[in-house]
Amino acid sequence: MNDLRSESEIMSLIDRWARAVHVGDIEGVLLDHADDIVMFDVPPPDAGVRGLARYRATWLPFFEWQAGGAVFEPVETTVTAGADVAFAFLLLRCGTPEELARVPDRRLRLTLGFRRVDGRWQVTHEHHSFALAQEADDEHA
Repeated sequence: MNDLRSESEIMSLIDRWARAVHVGDIEGVLLDHADDIVMFDVPPPDAGVRGLARYRATWLPFFEWQAGGAVFEPVETTVTAGADVAFAFLLLRCGTPEELARVPDRRLRLTLGFRRVDGRWQVTHEHHSFALAQEADDEHA
């Protein structure tokens, strides 16, 4: 059974996080993340990063790239929440203006896992991915 209050709280958390990413606010990005977060990202390492310090370090190169004009913009968000655990999946426009002009429908896929700790929702897992480019799919057909 979905908990509508929890879903609303998580939507607000995601909105705050996305705004922090958009403006390059590292403290805002980290705000609602668990100390033991696990993240699987588009760039290496393939085994992901574990812990808040390593998670933090992944954002600095992203902010540098984004400062060159790249976009990070959620276009679809779905949240499912219970009493103590929840998940969300998002589609985002994420790329440079040139990349988005070349492939306007390309979306970053993001899945988030949450756990309620001491009455507050925390992000405990993030998984970012892009679908393989069409050219790569054609090579394997």
